[in-house]
Amino acid sequence: MPSTGPASTLGGLARLRDGRSGRASSWDQSGRNKDYWLIAPGSTAVLADLEGPGAVTHIWMTSFCRRVIGPSIQVPELHADVAPVTEMENAIGVNWEINDPDYYRKVLLRITWEDSGKPAVLVPLGDFFGLGHGMPGSYNSVPFSVSSRPQEEGTFGGTASMNCYFAMPFNRAAKIEIVNENDLHVGLFFHIDYDLYPRPVEDIAYFHSSWTYANNQGWGDDIAVNTPEVNSVPNDDSQNYVIADIRGRGHFVGCNLSVAHYQGSWWGEGDDVIYVDDFDKPAILGTGSEDYFNHAWGMQRNASLYSGTILHEGDTGGYQVSYRFHIADPVVFNTGIKVTMEHGHGNHLSDSWASTAYWYQELPGSDLTVPPADERPAPKKTWDRPRTERPALDEYQRAAAESYRERWRIQQQQHAALLRRNADRTAPAERGNFEQARAARASYDRTRNQ
Repeated sequence: MPSTGPASTLGGLARLRDGRSGRASSWDQSGRNKDYWLIAPGSTAVLADLEGPGAVTHIWMTSFCRRVIGPSIQVPELHADVAPVTEMENAIGVNWEINDPDYYRKVLLRITWEDSGKPAVLVPLGDFFGLGHGMPGSYNSVPFSVSSRPQEEGTFGGTASMNCYFAMPFNRAAKIEIVNENDLHVGLFFHIDYDLYPRPVEDIAYFHSSWTYANNQGWGDDIAVNTPEVNSVPNDDSQNYVIADIRGRGHFVGCNLSVAHYQGSWWGEGDDVIYVDDFDKPAILGTGSEDYFNHAWGMQRNASLYSGTILHEGDTGGYQVSYRFHIADPVVFNTGIKVTMEHGHGNHLSDSWASTAYWYQELPGSDLTVPPADERPAPKKTWDRPRTERPALDEYQRAAAESYRERWRIQQQQHAALLRRNADRTAPAERGNFEQARAARASYDRTRNQ
């Protein structure tokens, strides 16, 4: 009998499989080339609403969110029915727009299995794919890959192509949503690839992901790492940064960690301390932060299939993003797991940390929460700009300034109308994806029963 279920290895490709593949996407259902959804502030878009049994096999996304600072010399209506090419290049002196620096943190990815009242995934969009701090960095791993243009790597809100290959099976239903908690519209191109199965998946483990953020308070952040004074202090694990705290049965399959390091010496040396089933005594104790991420003597500028660096602090002025995936070595737990790490040896450093955890679990949902949107953005370094007094304007300068302000007022009105027009396309597109998915399920079941 052909097999049913996710098969992501090369060996699995040599076996016939039952099922049928499908996709929910942002394609322009009018047949034109406006292949993105515009998601309004404070709204939620349902990207895929699938009927099981089946599995999500691949997620691809790219997004944009621009904060317009001043008027363009272009007329907004000219871009009403074309692909947003101006999102790719902000022409110097033509458009005055910037990537919104915080939207990757203020927009959430939410996934729910089996119509559960609790989500299995609730993570800021960027962090889910490894865009820590809201900064893209190109990397390739087994479950995730990101490709960003060189000029946008390591910039807040820079554009990127984002992929996830974690297998996500479900037996009755799957819903994938984007929750826009930002104050701006967000444009999203996406593919949700999935397989439909003829029968339920036995011994199913549901994919989960959560996000944690903390401004760690250390006891000695004015003392350099690896000094005799720091190394002489025994650790109190109760003060460790918590990457994941899970109850139930399943297996932990990895995380990414974003660190904004303030001191300037070295953010690491903190051991990984993992409690498995017994929350009084750790089962797994590591030897240093970089060791957990499978590097040594600090983090290097390289990335591999299961671990490595996405952004290196030496290239970004103190922003580091690292990852470790337990694909060949999942951490199995029966009643729960708590994954922690020291922020500096003995928790002596005061840095901002954020992490995304990934695991599979017996139950379809978890008690997941995230901080309010305004508390999620990464800390920024700002210019200390000197204040100077503006000179008095002559008649030509006054006329130019007044003309600019009037043109900006008119363009803001036009731009607001254009945003409403484009956002109004999203709800019909959601219905179209829903109907397409239901038709695919019915067609497959009909063919299978003939």
